[in-house]
Amino acid sequence: MEAIARLPDDFNPADEFPITRSWTFLNHAAVAPISRSAHQAVVEFADQAMHDAYLTGKWYTKIEEVRESAAALIGAKKSEIAFAKNTSEGIAFVAAGLEWQKGDEIVSTSVGYPSMVYPWMDVAQRFGVKHVELNESQGRFTAQQVLDALTPRTRMVALSHVEFASGFRHDLAQIGRHCRDRGILFCVDAIQSIGVVPVNVVEMNIDFLSADGHKWLLAPEGAAIFYCREELTSLLRPEMGWMNVINANDFGKRDFTLKPDARRFECGSHNVPGVLALGASIRLLQRISLPLVHQRVSTLTGYLRQRLAEKKYRVISSAQQGETSGIVAFESPHGPQAHASIVHELERQRIIIAERVGRLRASPHFYNNFADIDRLIDVLPS
Repeated sequence: MEAIARLPDDFNPADEFPITRSWTFLNHAAVAPISRSAHQAVVEFADQAMHDAYLTGKWYTKIEEVRESAAALIGAKKSEIAFAKNTSEGIAFVAAGLEWQKGDEIVSTSVGYPSMVYPWMDVAQRFGVKHVELNESQGRFTAQQVLDALTPRTRMVALSHVEFASGFRHDLAQIGRHCRDRGILFCVDAIQSIGVVPVNVVEMNIDFLSADGHKWLLAPEGAAIFYCREELTSLLRPEMGWMNVINANDFGKRDFTLKPDARRFECGSHNVPGVLALGASIRLLQRISLPLVHQRVSTLTGYLRQRLAEKKYRVISSAQQGETSGIVAFESPHGPQAHASIVHELERQRIIIAERVGRLRASPHFYNNFADIDRLIDVLPS
């Protein structure tokens, strides 16, 4: 068994994640427990809002600090980050904001989460755009499979960095490099990767990225990061409100000049407690160290695949280098028809995993440990 990287001496998992005292939580690919740091940010906001309204909180100053932390998280510039309600809204910024032409082509996969499917279906129906969906083979894709689908009419490649039902991680660097060389836009849903596997929008040649904070970033639902490469800011038509423009706080002045950076996509007031909590969790992950987080999760998922195989469960998630993530999808030896009852029995014993499209799915985070994996394996029916 590979040794797991040691957490910082001043970090106590049970203090930062009290859920560990009562549950074995292995479902971070769904809706994760928020960190104590995120909880404290929400409580502090609520106390200030109750006692002093907006007079002492300096919330929007703090939001700009979160913007800076979010940019550092993905290797972007602060000016390239906007806050959205969720991943879906960020993807919609792109799908609804571009000027599509009949005959344009979009390349994506047939197994994406619905937020990475319906926007492109809508574009295809409304503008006569061709939507090409690639099929997985034994839970994986190849970068060459994506590249082979590109044609002179391809306008956009739209991928989930990590596929939600298999845990397969696409080689974004290789795909992004080819897209940039051919003038093809590259849009990424990163909700299943940011906070657990490395993401760098520059190295991966990503043009647009969206990710909510309620999975691997350990923050509440309803606060997401949207990235737009600065050279493309003017390419998207934003939904309009009062905050998009340069003199937004001068309420009596009408100046329809859009902000010059990604803030033009923020059309109205922020989800202030959600963004502050997101910032607190980002700072926590940065304090722990993202390489350490990735290393620990890689060790845990590797151990989980090993133990599942010993118990005769079929592991679907790829174990190949560069293709792993925080998700391990697997199938019971009794077949998919047994999965619902397995998930129910595990929950009865206070172990949380998920069932997705006929597969069982476990997704540990950095604060989990080998004992959590062993407990899951012990309770899984033979």
